[in-house]
Amino acid sequence: MPGQFWQTGKVDVKLKNIRQINYPKGHAVKIDRIELHHIKMPLVHPFETSFGLQTERPGIIVSVHADGLTGWGECVAHSRPDYAPETITTAWHVITEFLAPGLIGHPLNAPGDVFTSAGYKMVRGHNMAKASVENAIWDLLAKAQGVPLQQLLGGTKQRVEVGVSIGIQPSLEELLARVDRFVAAGYGRIKVKIKPGWEITPLTRIRENHPRIKLMADANSAFSLADAPLFQQMDKLNLLMIEQPLAHDDIIDHAALQSKINTPICLDESIHIPGDARLALALKACGIINIKVGRVGGFSNALAIHNLCAEAGMPVWCGGMLETGIGRAANLHLAGLPNFTLPSDISASDRYYRHDIAEPTFALNTEDSTITVPQGPGIGVEVQLDRLKSYRVRRTVIK
Repeated sequence: MPGQFWQTGKVDVKLKNIRQINYPKGHAVKIDRIELHHIKMPLVHPFETSFGLQTERPGIIVSVHADGLTGWGECVAHSRPDYAPETITTAWHVITEFLAPGLIGHPLNAPGDVFTSAGYKMVRGHNMAKASVENAIWDLLAKAQGVPLQQLLGGTKQRVEVGVSIGIQPSLEELLARVDRFVAAGYGRIKVKIKPGWEITPLTRIRENHPRIKLMADANSAFSLADAPLFQQMDKLNLLMIEQPLAHDDIIDHAALQSKINTPICLDESIHIPGDARLALALKACGIINIKVGRVGGFSNALAIHNLCAEAGMPVWCGGMLETGIGRAANLHLAGLPNFTLPSDISASDRYYRHDIAEPTFALNTEDSTITVPQGPGIGVEVQLDRLKSYRVRRTVIK
């Protein structure tokens, strides 16, 4: 069965096993063209973090074409190098000049074969660019087999538990009202963005209003180890986790902070490859790891990190990057893996967009704060080309 090696008790995290998912027709897929679509989509509500305010979502949609099928991927790089070093501009350059040309005509029996292509061999880093292309190939090969992507990945869940992420608000009253609305809408986990001066008071007030809600804080690297007393105060608030409180490239100081507090630290920006996860586990730098498929370079690395954490008994969850329905569907398939045991940042489509570019859109199952994993071939959604075109800034084709 495809993906079966991911479902055994002690999972094998060796990347070579990914290449054992073979194309069933007995011959390799050969890509004939790759298209890139630079889009800008307005957000329903401005989203503010410690990085700043965001009113629209720029992104790159990648389509990979072979054998009359199309696989879709989404690059989650920002317009600015704030969350990560990559940007829309760097990702466009790396995909068009290196990754895509090296894949045209390259035989693909399995998703892992992407790593043997000429483009991938010459590019270091650029995880978000790589993920968008690799994930499109996973979608393509799942469609070629006529199975949901989840089956290739090894997931089993029909529904994925989710939560909602709330940005920094203009006032405490507006934050509390926004939390109330999402709780009333059925979200069972609330994540709020924090920054210096906007942490203890808002978290305390939310906890007072909702004593049993699953509540977590996301600092986006805004604090330092000197702020340990502040995080010790948060221990009283029964938080699910504190996400990435310290520097974006740090693991050592997070280990020191975790030893001083009871609330689990969740590492996000610090984890880019499986080796980072191994280091975090060895140093006891966190109690939880957030897996964002774009940040870690694609499904192959996401699977490896998932398995490392599963073997170590550390839970993971799927982070969000304001994805369209393409990336949202991919995240749902990933979060169906067994060690994704905490609510993921995969909110309903209308949380961010009035008109998404893929159908069907995703709605919250209010009775249990879940979203259903699509069961059509591949990622299970259909890209609406007219909508894609309406949001498109530029397009290129690599043949």
